Amino acid sequence: METWSREEAIDRLRPVLRELCGAEQSLCRLAAERGTFCGGFRQWPAREFHRRFRPHIGTSTHLTRPQMEAFADIWQLSEQLRLGVTLACDAASLSPGACRGWEELSDADLQTSCQELLGKAVIIGGQGDTVRGQRDQIDQKRPLTRCGAEISLHTPAAGGRV
Repeated sequence: METWSREEAIDRLRPVLRELCGAEQSLCRLAAERGTFCGGFRQWPAREFHRRFRPHIGTSTHLTRPQMEAFADIWQLSEQLRLGVTLACDAASLSPGACRGWEELSDADLQTSCQELLGKAVIIGGQGDTVRGQRDQIDQKRPLTRCGAEISLHTPAAGGRV
């Protein structure tokens, strides 16, 4: 069995995760729907989900959990665009929001993900300098091709575009 560093495992997982996510969903949504990786939005019970996402998507007394997850997914995709990255874990590693991104995953979680997604049984060899290493590896230089639309904000108070 091979031994990989956390950074190496993450580097090898990124392209597979990008392909699985496609252009219309975040890794958080994919993981929640498939019950894989970290568990995405569904890794937390309702109260914890609301506590973590309230600063980003607000609260509601009438929306269902799946509807709130849909808003969280849109927020996560917008964070990816704002930060110029293609995966939710990279966005959260650069600018922590509801979770800590790659840091949320234990070595055992990464080993399981490598087995499930890459078909490779590996040993993750220690933590190392994961935050610096991950930030160096985050794919910020890769142009985002998810959306060809221009995103703009229009507010009457500001007299149009902000």
